[in-house]
Parts: sequence; C-alpha cells; structure tokens
Amino acid sequence: MANGTPTAAAQPWKPAANPWLIAAAVMSATFMEVLDTSVANVSLTHIAGSLSASTDEATWVLTSYLVSNAVILPATGWLGRFFGRRRFLITCITIFTIASALCGVANSLGFLIFARILQGAGGGALQPVAQAILLETFPPEKRGQAMSVYAMGVVVAPILGPTLGGWITDSYSWRWVFYINLPIGIAAIFMCLRFLEDPPYLKNAKAGKIDFTGFGLLALWIGCLQILLDKGQDEDWFSSNFIRWLAFLAVVGFVVFLAWELTRDHPIVNLQILKDRNLTIGVLLNFSVGAVLYGTTAVLPQFLQLLLGYPSLQAGLVMSPRGIGAIVGSMVAGRILTKVDGRLWMAQGAVVLGVTMYLLGGVNLDMAPGTVLVPIIISGFAVTSIFVPMTTFSVATIKRENMGDAAGLTSLVRNLGGSVGISLVTALVTRSTQAHQALMAGHMTNLDAPFRNQLSSLQHALSIQSGQAGQSQAYGVIYQTLQQQAGLWAYVEQFRMLVPICLLLVPIILLFKKAKGPAPAGAGGH
Repeated sequence: MANGTPTAAAQPWKPAANPWLIAAAVMSATFMEVLDTSVANVSLTHIAGSLSASTDEATWVLTSYLVSNAVILPATGWLGRFFGRRRFLITCITIFTIASALCGVANSLGFLIFARILQGAGGGALQPVAQAILLETFPPEKRGQAMSVYAMGVVVAPILGPTLGGWITDSYSWRWVFYINLPIGIAAIFMCLRFLEDPPYLKNAKAGKIDFTGFGLLALWIGCLQILLDKGQDEDWFSSNFIRWLAFLAVVGFVVFLAWELTRDHPIVNLQILKDRNLTIGVLLNFSVGAVLYGTTAVLPQFLQLLLGYPSLQAGLVMSPRGIGAIVGSMVAGRILTKVDGRLWMAQGAVVLGVTMYLLGGVNLDMAPGTVLVPIIISGFAVTSIFVPMTTFSVATIKRENMGDAAGLTSLVRNLGGSVGISLVTALVTRSTQAHQALMAGHMTNLDAPFRNQLSSLQHALSIQSGQAGQSQAYGVIYQTLQQQAGLWAYVEQFRMLVPICLLLVPIILLFKKAKGPAPAGAGGH
C-alpha cells in the first residue's frame, strides 16, 4: 500500500459482467435442479401406471436421483479446480438438461432410472457451484443480498415442487415435469457462456491427479446411506437384512473414506477445511435446518391428506404459502444484515421456527385450512432468516480458493439432513401411531363404561338408519375414529419434538465468529 491506496495485487477480484446478471445465470439452473428433488414425488403413481411398474418400484425414480446427486456434491470443489469452474458448471447444466429430456421420453422404468441417475449427477454440482460463484462475485458487504437470492432457490424450490408437480401431472402429463427443464436449461447455458468467468486464483489452483479410490469410497458410503434412509421405512428398518447390510457398508465406507482422504495430498474432498470453526458450525446448522425443513415439508402434506382427507393438489396448495414466507424472509435478511449482527438475526429465526413448530403441535381433526397457514408462512420466514446469514457466516473465514469445497460440504450435509429428517419424522409418526393405537385399544372393552355407552349409541343410530342391528358397523366407526386419533397424536408429538431442537440451535449459532474482513486469496482471513 502506497499513499493509503491499495496496490493492484491487493485489490479484490471483480468479474467483468454485472453481478446480478451472473446471479440470474447460475440461479436459474440451481432453482431448476432443486425443484427436481421434490417435483416428481407427487407424480409417482402416474409414472408407475404409465410404465407398468409398482409404486414401490417407482420410488427408485426418486432414490436414484438423490444418490447420484449426493455423491457429486462434496466433490464439486475438486472437480471445479480440475476442469475449470465455468466449464464444469456449463457441462453440468448441459448434462442435466439432456437427462431431463431423456426422462421425459422414457418408455420403461429402467431407462427412466438411468436418466434420473444421469440427471442427478449433472445437477449435483449446481447448488454448491452457484453458492461459491455468488460469494466470490459479490463484495463482502453485499454477500447477504447474494445469499438471499441463493436462499430463494434452495429453500423455496423444494416447497413449491410438490404443488407444481401435482398441477402439471393433473393438467398435462408426468412427462412435462421433466420437459419444463429444457427451456430453462438452454437459457442458463447461454447466460453462463456470456457472463461467467473463472477468477484468477482459481485458474492457478492445482487439482492434482484424480483420486479414484476416494471417489469410490465416497460413492459407497453416501450411496448406501441415502438408500438406507430412503428405503428404511418400507423395509421396516433393521429387521431387514438389506438395511443392515446397507448400514454396515455405510459405516465402514465412511471410516475408510475419512482415513484415506485425510492422508492424501490432493483428496477428492478437502476435509482439512473443517478445521475452520465457522465452517464446522455451518455444517452442523445446515444439517439441522435441512432436517427440520424437509421433515416438516414431508409430513404436513401426509397429515392433510391422510387425516383431513385433502386431495394431493389441495394439500400442496396449503403448503405453498411457506414459499411466500421464505421469499419475504430472503428479502428482509438481504437488507437487514448490513445493519444488525447476523448471529442475532439467525437466533431470532431459530426461536420463531420453534414457535411455529409449537403452533403446528396444536393441530386437530376439525381445523380449517386457514388455521395451519399462519405457522406455515411464518416457518418459511424463519428458515430463510437462519439460512441467509448462516451461508455467509459459514465461509466468512475461508480462503476464497476453498469456497467451492466449503459450498460442496454444506450442500451435502443440508441434503443429508433433509433425508435424515424425512426418514426420522416419518418413522416416528408410524411407530407413534402404532403405540397410541395399542394404548387406546385397551379401553375398547365392555368393562369400560364410556366405550359401552358410545357403542350402544352408535348401534342404535345405525339400526334406525339401516334397519339392521349395526353392531359390526358400530365397531368399524369406532375403530376408524381410534385410528384417526392415534395418527393425530403421532403428528402432534413429532411437531412438539421439533420445538426443543429449534431452540437448541440458538447457542450453536452464537458460537459463530464474526469475520473482521474478507478472506483474501491465499490467506486465512481469521
């Protein structure tokens, strides 16, 4: 520095194109990819019928995508250095778009699963690469705004996915769930070719030789874990030999993967960056927020459909306002983070999220759709209140050339958190329903006066209506009520279980270290 002016070498790199044009280019592709993680869920029965497959077989359409997607996520930093981030991103968007077209024309389940594996592999890099590009493109004082744009894609897309997928499938065909990716993908490719460029410190980075062993171990443990989480409930968890073998391979593969990667000069996944305190806290928070977000997104529509009798499209429409709350939360966070401490904003988001889980714990079988809308909208606001500053703080003290590695790890744990959240909450709802049903069935005996009175009243009412004794019908009505009440208690318990989990995020959030300045290339920035 001479005469108080920074030298050219000390000045931060700036892209030639407008940062907002770059954001539009990378986020259009990312929104499309995140949407595809959930948009096909409601189309499974249509896909199964069209391709002459069972519903259980059709679930591999979802599982295959999630597995291939998860395997690529943590390796995106290395792949970006090896191929060049711009070239790598454009190639991934191209693969994703072509695979979407193949999904749409598939005439057999096997071909569709193959196309989904290809689609997941192409789409796996889009989230972390988009995050890294946005963090590098925008100056530190505007990173909150950049992450608010990123949050709109990563948080809003999986919320809108089931509703959009249901509407497209009912109005047109399940094939259009995949065809809608084509124009967006083509536009994203042209925009990336026009506006995107690699920063100089990334051009000089060395990726080293391909770590085939590390990549194989990564695919083994993540693939086994993802299939275990996705199929565990259907296979009755550890009562199944298939699930036990998956768990064994996942644990062994993970341990060997850690030992291998920590001793390589050029690992496929740079685990050394987890020495950074902020990134480690960010990984833990991403996992937790992903579990709460995806877990509630999965079980709320189930509650509305199974217990309240909503059609799938109406259940999706009731869930959609969470996207409105998320968009508002992203916009507010992007502006307010320049004025308040991001840690305090995240803490209030965690508290508000806990309050919404408490409100959802008050659901009942007589409520109107409007009753659940308020907590749903507020929960969308709360999630993005956490997510936007959390993404910025996680990489605040990371070297700029390690942004890709950090983004890959945080995206992976967020998706794994989502898978764990869905599997855990769904399993607990099922087990809790069975437990409450067994408990209440113990009162359905002639020795119980309220049961005798209810049975007698129902028999009398049904005999007047049908002209017959109506005893079996009366038992049927009571058993149906018992199932509904047992299911209701199960959902209430799981929502209430999430309250302390949300509140426990507050002390973890406060452990974040606020960066004193941007981390320059080649410096730690601590």
